[in-house]
Amino acid sequence: MATLVGSPSLWIRVRPDLPPSFLRPCLVSKRYLSISRRSLSVSASSAADPADGEVRVRFAPSPTGNLHVGGARTALFNYLFARSKGGKFVLRIEDTDLERSTRKSEEAMLNDLSWLGLDWDEGPGVGGDYGPYRQSERNSLYKQYAEKLLNSGAVYRCFCSNEELEQMKETAKQMQLPPVYMGKWATASDEEIQEELAKGTPYTYRFHVPKEGTLKINDLIRGEVGWSLDTLGDFVIMRSNGQPVYNFCVTVDDATMRISHVIRAEEHLPNTLRQALIYKALGFPMPSFAHVSLILAPDRSKLSKRHGATSVGQFREMGYLPQAMVNYLALLGWGDGTENEFFTIDQLVEKFSINRVNKSGAIFDSTKLRWMNGQHLRALPSEKLIEIFGDRWKSTGILLQSKGKFVEDAAELLKDGIDLVTDADTALLKLLSYPLDSMLASAECKPVVQDKLSEVAASLISAYDSGELREALEEGHAGWQKWVKSFGKILKRKGRSLFMPIRLLLTGKLHGPDMGASIVLIYEAGTCGAVSPQTGFVTLDERFKILRELRWEALNKEGEPHAESVATVTQ
Repeated sequence: MATLVGSPSLWIRVRPDLPPSFLRPCLVSKRYLSISRRSLSVSASSAADPADGEVRVRFAPSPTGNLHVGGARTALFNYLFARSKGGKFVLRIEDTDLERSTRKSEEAMLNDLSWLGLDWDEGPGVGGDYGPYRQSERNSLYKQYAEKLLNSGAVYRCFCSNEELEQMKETAKQMQLPPVYMGKWATASDEEIQEELAKGTPYTYRFHVPKEGTLKINDLIRGEVGWSLDTLGDFVIMRSNGQPVYNFCVTVDDATMRISHVIRAEEHLPNTLRQALIYKALGFPMPSFAHVSLILAPDRSKLSKRHGATSVGQFREMGYLPQAMVNYLALLGWGDGTENEFFTIDQLVEKFSINRVNKSGAIFDSTKLRWMNGQHLRALPSEKLIEIFGDRWKSTGILLQSKGKFVEDAAELLKDGIDLVTDADTALLKLLSYPLDSMLASAECKPVVQDKLSEVAASLISAYDSGELREALEEGHAGWQKWVKSFGKILKRKGRSLFMPIRLLLTGKLHGPDMGASIVLIYEAGTCGAVSPQTGFVTLDERFKILRELRWEALNKEGEPHAESVATVTQ
């Protein structure tokens, strides 16, 4: 709740031009008054729970661009606070910047919030008892309250031209004073005002600010924060074109929408001074404030586009899961006091406390976010993971179908190496590729070649031509394991000396996921008809054709293969 501390006589001394109606809010709340002979002090003490009603919080983005991860985290903290208190999460669109605000941007933001699972109780598309929920549709309300302030004497008409205002700034600068308004219209007579009105001179509405005193709030995250009123000056609440300014709109909206807690970014902290004065002048109860720290880049500068992806939409396109984004954003400045880092959104609602939000800046670590996404991805039920990968592979043209045994086997084999949904493309294409030519020519491969690779190749070709290897692969992984064990006994090889040359000859690589499962899947890819011809996939039949045409004598002598057929088959 808010309290106004100060003597009514002090108000009269500091602002002799204020009419009695402006002083009445002070007089009716005597229990909040204490005598101060030197200055006026406005203070707001905050509580985690409102004393007289339900918790109501709001997220109020400006639709002038994409939803930044900082904005998404603010929305998340508001959502978690509301849900943890059994309250309401309100979405309000602050689109008073008519030149930059667009419906396209608004729709993108709404889609991003929905994708994250942050469903709002009131707002665009949902409605509610306190709408409209776009500021551009609330102008009549702002004008009503502006007139109320004018009639009470809390604001006055200012007819200063832009040139006069610039001169005031220059004068203040020369006097080494804050660039506050010092014009005559704060104390102008009725005759002077009527004369300008008769001439049709444009005017703004300026708020009377006491020339002495302090304002203090007890921020739920930062503790006590205070400002000196003499640094502010009388500020504009309504422009000469009739458009209300940001701080006035926000105060009227939060008050009339019965917002109990304002949880927002710390860059809005300076706005609290103007808003608190407007709250008091209109007689509205002040909400509790909580200002969340900024999200910082690894160099501790403010996170921006130069650091890479910063919007929710970008991360969505990159293949991140909404549950991973929510989990990671929650940990940017908050923790439950344990070592646990993995939470579902329901668990976050259960554990969230505004008291555990850190007031220092949080570092955005894209590497950790990627790792966390991989953990969430692999924690999905198998059928869901298969569905995601299958849809992805078909949509990108790698596969001709999104379901079936091949999709299931590929998802199971490759999932441990995939952190992002988009990584699934690279993983499958790599499995299907056959870069034998380049691998044989590499220095890494030389020890394998020198370990009588040609003899292993000859035996492997024989086993394939006889149908023995084919039959084993038809039986799946169990058939492969039985065959490779027998094959090793014949060659008197085991371990790396057996598996490394087989992997190289059949996959064209020295490293990768489980060798047996990989070769079974390669065989399946050549027989199931699921793989698109556009991938350049080399079937097992084609791979053995390449092996038959390799000139092993030249390879053993020169360390390089002579395999013109490789290029022919893989094109």
